Amino acid sequence: MAIGSNQPKRILILGSGFGGLYTALHLERKLAGNPDIEITLVNRENFFLFTPMLHEVAAGDLDLTHIVNPVRKLLRWARFFDGEIKSIDLAKRRVSVTHGENNHDHELEYDYLVLALGSVTNFYGLPGFEQRALTMKSLSDAVLLRNQLINNLEEADFECCPDMRERLMTFVVAGGGFAGVETSAAINDFVREAVEFYPHLTENHVRVVLVEAGGAILPELGPELGKYAQQKLTERGIEFRLHTAVKSISEFGVELSDGSFINTNSVIWTAGVSPNPLLNILDCRKERGRLITNAFLEVNGCDSVWALGDCAAVPDPATGKACPPTAQHALRQGKVIAKNIIAAIYGGKRERFAFTTIGALASIGKRTGVARIMGVNFSGFIAWWLWRTIYLSKLPRFEKKIRVALDWTLDVLFSKDLVQFMDFAPRGTSRADQQAKEQQFEEKAARVEAA
Repeated sequence: MAIGSNQPKRILILGSGFGGLYTALHLERKLAGNPDIEITLVNRENFFLFTPMLHEVAAGDLDLTHIVNPVRKLLRWARFFDGEIKSIDLAKRRVSVTHGENNHDHELEYDYLVLALGSVTNFYGLPGFEQRALTMKSLSDAVLLRNQLINNLEEADFECCPDMRERLMTFVVAGGGFAGVETSAAINDFVREAVEFYPHLTENHVRVVLVEAGGAILPELGPELGKYAQQKLTERGIEFRLHTAVKSISEFGVELSDGSFINTNSVIWTAGVSPNPLLNILDCRKERGRLITNAFLEVNGCDSVWALGDCAAVPDPATGKACPPTAQHALRQGKVIAKNIIAAIYGGKRERFAFTTIGALASIGKRTGVARIMGVNFSGFIAWWLWRTIYLSKLPRFEKKIRVALDWTLDVLFSKDLVQFMDFAPRGTSRADQQAKEQQFEEKAARVEAA
């Protein structure tokens, strides 16, 4: 189909995480106003979530609406479709989606397809985890965790049974990567600061345990920074169970691989994800569920289809292995895909994806952090300052930057708020009903922000 014909070229992007959104943004900058091009972004939420700051919402450092951006405010020309993706037909170049309360069906046809479907939490079949574990992947996850922390404090303050109080005041985090360490540090700071307002509780009642199957936390930052982070967090009361894995969760607590048992009702799972299950229906080559692409981010064996982010196994020319599924990589993959789609439409030289990680950072609470930037290690206050400065610069839209900066400033002056946002999961509510309510809450919050 030639440019200039009555039918415009249709670019369809599935998913509005870092990869999908930045692909759309780069395409819009180059093609905005072109009547021969039609760009559509599809996602089941109408907002972009800045996940690196998710633990700060759980800890009450940030307002929940300040780390989300309405997609319609980010994209001025490209179309946005708020719906659920049901199926992808590569042969007919068609994607089936539903939207609305009645799940109204739509068929979206495309000439060029970008798969940025991300990943989902993987519990690896561990007994009880899907039903009882909390996760830290979505905005509602952070709100649900915050509510659980406050609810446990409220119950424990007047609980006369020592075993029950121990259960309420013990928090277990599974996974010693960035998400697990930052979440455990945030929980520890929040709860220990909050007990001041509960007359029957003291810091001695608080127990935060981080369980990691490997021999060190934050392995991506190297042993020196991992040991520093562990030492600082141990000084603040966090327990570490290294070389240990979680085995199962029951209504009484969590069982560990070393045979021990922890009495708790709060287990936060940060130890595993898997590519979006929608990819399973595609007849394409995969590596551990991720779509295998070439150096141009084209899905092998699929014409005019690109993939990026968590759902793609993109070759790293420096290592010969797949690139790590990080936001840093997804941002830059989106830019390369946009250039290569334009090259496919107009003709031109395609660009290979090549990127070396600039650095990695983690916030470990109490205005301390750990960071490795361009091979140089930082720790303590300067690393925490770098974490906040760098991520604030990456947060989309000036308005949100100002709101987050104000939140951080007020956090220095005042104590954390102990108000629950809402009860997502009343007793007797199934996980499916809980997730449906969380979804409704996220969408309502984003629509209020967009208004």
